[in-house]
Amino acid sequence: MNQLGFPSAVTVQEIAREKTLGGAIGLCIKAAGYEPKEVIAELKMDKAQWSRWESGQEGVIFPKLCAVMDYCGNDAPLLWMNMARGYDLSSLRRRETELERELRIAREENAQLRHDKRVLTEALRGVAA
Repeated sequence: MNQLGFPSAVTVQEIAREKTLGGAIGLCIKAAGYEPKEVIAELKMDKAQWSRWESGQEGVIFPKLCAVMDYCGNDAPLLWMNMARGYDLSSLRRRETELERELRIAREENAQLRHDKRVLTEALRGVAA
């Protein structure tokens, strides 16, 4: 998982209602249950720069935006940018991280071992009977 904060859900409808990137950043924070001043303080951001982000007077610095999304646990601004560029959000999907891949493989192996154990146990019961 890319997000470091507690995951917070943001719907496509909520994202579509935002008119600006600044609005999407605000949605990101609101969905996480934070106030902008909390995020600014936690991430040690400049209040004036934050204000310019929200108003669209200054371009957003991507690493700082990533820090906001990680802290808030959602990608609302990134999804808003994709939607603004004409992408269908319902067809986008996140790539599997290395940790997620390892967990998936371990679960698949576990399921296979359980299946094999069940088959062997049933076979042995049949032989014993």
